[in-house]
Amino acid sequence: MVMRTRYEYRHTVTLDETNLLGNVYFAHYVRWQGHCRELFLRTYAPSVFAELDASQAIVTTRCGCEYLAELMAFDEVAVRMHAGEVTTNRLTLLFEYWRIGENGEELVARGEQQLAWLVRDGARFLPDQVPDELLTAIDAYLRGNQPAAIGADT
Repeated sequence: MVMRTRYEYRHTVTLDETNLLGNVYFAHYVRWQGHCRELFLRTYAPSVFAELDASQAIVTTRCGCEYLAELMAFDEVAVRMHAGEVTTNRLTLLFEYWRIGENGEELVARGEQQLAWLVRDGARFLPDQVPDELLTAIDAYLRGNQPAAIGADT
C-alpha cells in the first residue's frame, strides 16, 4: 500500500467544462477543489458533515487559483490536496492540479482555500474549533499514515 501526505481526486474533463476556445473554464478549477475537499471529508472525517446543522457551519473565507497551463476536453487531471496552516477555527487547504498523460505529469495550476468553522449564537455566528476528527485525519495525512484515496469521475 502506497502512503502519501496528500489526498488525490481524479477527474476527466468533459466538453461542458470547456469554453468556446476549447479550454477549461476557470471556475471549474474551484469547483474541483470543492469536490476534492468534500470527498476527503466524507471518507476520513464523516462526522464533520453529520454535525453541520442550523447551529454549525463551515464557511469558505478565501479561495483562489493560479493557472500555469491550459486543460482541454478529455484531459485527465489529478487534483492533489495538502493541508496548509491550521489555527483554532480555520484550516487552509492547498491544491495542485496535474495533467496526467502518456508522457508523465504536468503541473497546470495551484489553488488554495481557507475554511472557517462557526457556531450559531442567536442571530449571529461565532468562531468554533476545527473538529477533532478532521484534525486527526489531517494529522494522519501529514505523517503519511493514510493511503492516498483516489476518486474517479467517468
